[in-house]
Amino acid sequence: MNDSEFLATQFEAHRTHLRAVAYRMLGSVSEADDAVQEAWLRLSRSDADEIENLGGWLTTVVARVCLNALRSRTARREEPLDVPHVPEPIISRAEGVDPEHEALLADSVGLALLVVLETLGPAERLAFVLHDMFGVPFDEIAPIVNRSPEAARQLASRARRRVRGEAPPPSADPAGQRRVVDAFFAAARDGDFEALVAVLDPDVVLRSDGGALRPGASVVVRGADAVAGRAMTFAQLSPYVRPVLVNGAAGVVVTPRGRPFSVMGFTVGGNRIVAIDALSDPERLSRLDLTFLDD
Repeated sequence: MNDSEFLATQFEAHRTHLRAVAYRMLGSVSEADDAVQEAWLRLSRSDADEIENLGGWLTTVVARVCLNALRSRTARREEPLDVPHVPEPIISRAEGVDPEHEALLADSVGLALLVVLETLGPAERLAFVLHDMFGVPFDEIAPIVNRSPEAARQLASRARRRVRGEAPPPSADPAGQRRVVDAFFAAARDGDFEALVAVLDPDVVLRSDGGALRPGASVVVRGADAVAGRAMTFAQLSPYVRPVLVNGAAGVVVTPRGRPFSVMGFTVGGNRIVAIDALSDPERLSRLDLTFLDD
């Protein structure tokens, strides 16, 4: 094995970890893969013999690439800050998560968590992801965000408070999640408002991202009565619901006339729905691989 082959082998040993870091940073599998590829290009142009800790070096490179991408995304964002942005969901068969997605979804990286991460500043998101999700020390995070270790700690602390307040951890019972979600759609089909309210947490939040082509579909709705009322409005779509896993949790793809209209991820806690995150942006839906629904 020559030097370049050895370096490639070493890099591949870290790829899964790097993709997991980048997905949490960017909320997009395709952008995460681009960040990992950029790390490989930088490694191939570097003097690898001078790198003492290859895993740490690669993690830092991917983090810097992601930070730059987040800053660029923030600079060009045109929609108001109160309009929700639902990141790219990872969709699997209802029977279980695909093996290639298992590492990306470790540590309960639910869609609700990613939506909240989207509301953080780039430096806050980086500090939280690297420290709280991957245990990177603040003295290693500090130079990436050009702050002191204490300032980096404060960034992560602010992000942590936001996440704890707005992204409750999902139930660990997949079958229980599915029962609750099925009850939600059964109540919607039957037009049973009281049954809908009963399956929703009083403080439930619905976030819907319709994208630029469907701006009116981008809303945040809070409270059981308001969310139940909106569900009643779209009850005619209930027959087209297909059960899937969305980021490892119970979710659905809505496919009227055989075309995806929406992907909905549910966060269930205490046998009630505490969050619903829906992606109905036609442009982004068209890029999702949903071919398994035809099997």
